[in-house]
Amino acid sequence: MRHLGTQTKRGLLIIIGFISLALGIAGVVLPLLPTTPFILLTATCFAKSSPRFHRWLLQHPNFGPIINTFQNNARLPTLTAYKVILFIWLSLGLSMLLLDTLWAYIGLSSTVVLITSLILQKTK
Repeated sequence: MRHLGTQTKRGLLIIIGFISLALGIAGVVLPLLPTTPFILLTATCFAKSSPRFHRWLLQHPNFGPIINTFQNNARLPTLTAYKVILFIWLSLGLSMLLLDTLWAYIGLSSTVVLITSLILQKTK
């Protein structure tokens, strides 16, 4: 994006932000699609491209708290963290059954271990 004009960058970030927001909203109802990473990506895109959209997202009753928790480096309640970890490991197991390859096992296993350690670091 280094060689793109300012308006082009801004437009591209807004488009990526809205795509990410749509995926985050879909993640609310689809069990294997995560919500939080997409909402955080949306916030980052909007922060760099549109103060109006960023402010709207921060004030949103459902998505604003996710972003504020992340930005304020707040801790997750222990029970919540354990539920999230359990869900991630169950999703990993299902994904491994569906993607029966060594590379899928290696990639998914390393990802879930990393995510689990990050969640445990953010736990009260």
